[in-house]
Amino acid sequence: MRLSITGIIVMMMLLSGCQKSHPPIEPVSYVDIDRFMGDWYVIANIPTFIEKGAHNAIESYELNDDGTIQTTFTFHEGSFDGELKTYHPKGFITDEQTNAIWGMQFIWPIKADYRIMYLTEDYSQTIVARNKRDYVWIMARTPTIPEADYQHMLKLIENVGYDISQIQRVPQQWPEKQADK
Repeated sequence: MRLSITGIIVMMMLLSGCQKSHPPIEPVSYVDIDRFMGDWYVIANIPTFIEKGAHNAIESYELNDDGTIQTTFTFHEGSFDGELKTYHPKGFITDEQTNAIWGMQFIWPIKADYRIMYLTEDYSQTIVARNKRDYVWIMARTPTIPEADYQHMLKLIENVGYDISQIQRVPQQWPEKQADK
């Protein structure tokens, strides 16, 4: 069954309304937006409908002249050789004091909550969460991270009220030159 992006977003919104209430997730105190731009490999997530079965998922950010963030999300569907899928949501920084809270827009006028709740000092690893605790993304500048780092991030996610049993690792397999970029 094929659904349109609009149908997927509406389904996600309806399903997310069933979540129990939690206090807002505290974002990091500040994001240097220029340093945050670029490619992020999706290491693990609670996948949205479109991300289920994603392989080699990468989220790329580019700051537009108007302050919005052009996002390109790519992955191979179902396997490393699966069909390449590409989506272009637009990010809107909603907390300009911290740059850590965004609205992510797949379709107008809906802007999904997007919070940078963890970011290493060197901008090599991050966690993007949502107040509804329905989706979360562990991302890094490299296709793999040390297991200790992954476990640390899982604990952080669990501590803000997520059910970490729903988190799935995203298969990443890249030629050496691609992974080193």
